[in-house]
Amino acid sequence: MTGRGDEVVIPGCSPFNVASGRIWCRKEAMKKTLFALLALSCCLPVMAQDKPKPVTMDFSVNWHQWRGPLANGLAPKGDPPVKWNESTNIKWKVAIPGTGSATPIVWGNQIFLVSAIKTDRKPKEIAGKAPPAKRPGGRGRFGGFRMSTPTPTTLYQFVIHCLDRATGKTLWQKVAIEEVPHEGHHPSHGYASASPITDGQHLYVSFGSRGVFCYDLKGNFKWKRNFGDMRIKVGFGEGTSPALYGDSLVVNWDHEGDSFITSLNAKTGKEIWRKARSESTTWATPFIVEHDGKMQVITNGRTRTRSYDLATGELLWQCGGMTGNPIPTPVTRNGTAYLMTGFRGYALYAIPLSARGDLTGTDKIIWHRNQDTPYVASPLLYDNLLYYTKERTGMIACAEAATGKVHFSGERLADIRTIYASLVGAAGKVYVTGRGGTIVVLKHGPKYEVLATNKLGEGIDASPVIVGKELILRGQKHL
Repeated sequence: MTGRGDEVVIPGCSPFNVASGRIWCRKEAMKKTLFALLALSCCLPVMAQDKPKPVTMDFSVNWHQWRGPLANGLAPKGDPPVKWNESTNIKWKVAIPGTGSATPIVWGNQIFLVSAIKTDRKPKEIAGKAPPAKRPGGRGRFGGFRMSTPTPTTLYQFVIHCLDRATGKTLWQKVAIEEVPHEGHHPSHGYASASPITDGQHLYVSFGSRGVFCYDLKGNFKWKRNFGDMRIKVGFGEGTSPALYGDSLVVNWDHEGDSFITSLNAKTGKEIWRKARSESTTWATPFIVEHDGKMQVITNGRTRTRSYDLATGELLWQCGGMTGNPIPTPVTRNGTAYLMTGFRGYALYAIPLSARGDLTGTDKIIWHRNQDTPYVASPLLYDNLLYYTKERTGMIACAEAATGKVHFSGERLADIRTIYASLVGAAGKVYVTGRGGTIVVLKHGPKYEVLATNKLGEGIDASPVIVGKELILRGQKHL
């Protein structure tokens, strides 16, 4: 791969896996008129035998998945604002119908996001089968206290929105399905928490128990796959996003039933492979990375974090030591994966991607820590620095990825009490988002230095999106 300025010349092939540092692109996505609008362009690799000729691509914008173009929270060519409020540096603001905490994604001039819209309509009896009975909160089926909202009795619309990035106007809107959810959710959660993902040609959306859907970028339906109803621990609700690499769409299905991970053909929705997982409920989004010519799918878990061969589903390596309720998605750098959890305990492990077998308690682990790791938010890997928050609190740490050396830990972020959104970074800055709508901007580096503290008028659970000089924020009611 060669480059000049913001352009990268890419020797041959279809989309790319930015997480691995290897980039491919599609000719049809390279139109100059489109990329004049972009802020970072990426597509995901297709395992095609035919290799197209090298093309030139403007490496400046796209945020095609919830963790960004490099799958680690970093926008390499982004340069968003440092300061803003409700009346300053706001390009546009639009209300989004329904609710949802899923992070939006961006492809060119299109922003894609999902929501669940409650209706007052009751479901009709189908084939003599009555609608599901209302199940209240309180004690759950699986023991312990059910911290969930009551099971709905009216229909919800599960909606995909496509907005114009320049104006915020709706380009198209599709109701993927209309259904009564079979369970409630955590009061701070909802029914639209899984982020979409795109390869620049198709949009893939998971509404969990409602199904996995594929559309083209004009909103034309392509296929749907349904795995049945998930049974989530204490009714917390669903929230695992799919992962995409070429023709493989990976879905993790951890719940209080028969858990599994599966790879679907992204063109057809047909199952390529499925592997059972000895896991109960997680909210762990798979992470796909290449190492030594093999694509690995790394998925967090409470009993083991596991790596699978993307082509076959074969288990490559696994490592125990995580805490309960695994959520943070791993990040990787220079052949090392960084795994972490932070619910009722702390765990951070640096694992070589070349490892095989069960690494639990072995000297194959490069380094590990058991302090100040995140419960919900995924970390930011920026150069050799690993940024991560403590549990759900407004406290942050920074460590060297190569050695685990801690530069700072337990630093209190002003006006942030609770964090759900994952960390992002660009242009020497780190953005940390609080649930109350405050975003603290830090200077990237081993020293804790606050550049700005910004407040908006509503809560934010979705992760920020960086495209060029723009920062896209999804609040509780507005984008």
